Order: sequence, then structure tokens, then C-alpha cells
Amino acid sequence: MSSVGFMQRLDAVEERLAGLAASRPKQGALTSADPGSGERWDTGQVWAHLAEFVPYWIGQAQLVITAYDDEPVPFGRTKTDSARVGAIARDRTQPQAVLWADVHTDIEGLRQFLMGIDAEAWRVRGLHPAMGVMDLDRIIDEFLVGHLEQHADQLDELTRAGG
Repeated sequence: MSSVGFMQRLDAVEERLAGLAASRPKQGALTSADPGSGERWDTGQVWAHLAEFVPYWIGQAQLVITAYDDEPVPFGRTKTDSARVGAIARDRTQPQAVLWADVHTDIEGLRQFLMGIDAEAWRVRGLHPAMGVMDLDRIIDEFLVGHLEQHADQLDELTRAGG
């Protein structure tokens, strides 16, 4: 893909998330089970995760771009990372509007990051601890734009559960 393709998807998911931020999911509703871990999250957990992951993964993608020297650059974390788990637990009770404001700001940071990627950077590769060697396109899809889309899908599901 290219920055332009990711930007179009980012614009669309930002619009979806803005609408979802104003929604009222059913109390006690949980997402479908995560295929890898079996975890099921409530709305607060999804929003807390959205609010914590974008800056983390922008930093990791930037690390891969900056440190790349023809060999995959180690980067990333797994789902059991204590900072990730801790942020979700800590922030899950924050008001949805507060978390959306953070996510909205983070999406603008992601937009700036994407616009700053030069053609040469698209050739870099990172080495993720669980997913192995990944090119920048896959890193951005898996951990940033596609990740936002996946969690927007979860929020859609929780909103539908709210009826």
C-alpha cells in the first residue's frame, strides 16, 4: 500500500470512531472472543486500548525506519506486555469522551507520521517477537490503521448489542 491508501482508510476509521464515541453500548456487553487469546472486552477496555496503542506503535514503526540497515529491526510487544495490560486496566473506567479525545489526537499524530514516510522507508523490515519479519506496509496495517479498524468493528458489535 502507500501513505495515500492508508490515509483514506484512516479517514474512514476516524469517522467511524467519532460516531461510535457518541454511542451507548449495552451495559455488560462483551466483544466476541479474541481468536488468539479468547479474551472478551467491555467497551471501556476497547476504548482504553485504542487510547494507548497508537503512540506506542508509531514509535515502534519509527524505530524500524530509523534503525534499519538491511537487516530486520527487532520491535514491538506481545499482548501480555505489562504496560499494555496495565494501561487498559487503569483507563477502562475513564469517560468514553475523554478516551475518544485521546484517540482523536493520536490519529492526527498517525496522519502526520504517514505523511512523513518517504519512498525509501517503505522497504524497511522489522522483526516482531511473535509475528516474525514484517515490512513497513504490514506493520502499519497490522498495528496501526488495520488495528484501529479491528477495534472499530468491536465497538460496532458492542453498539449493536446495545440495541
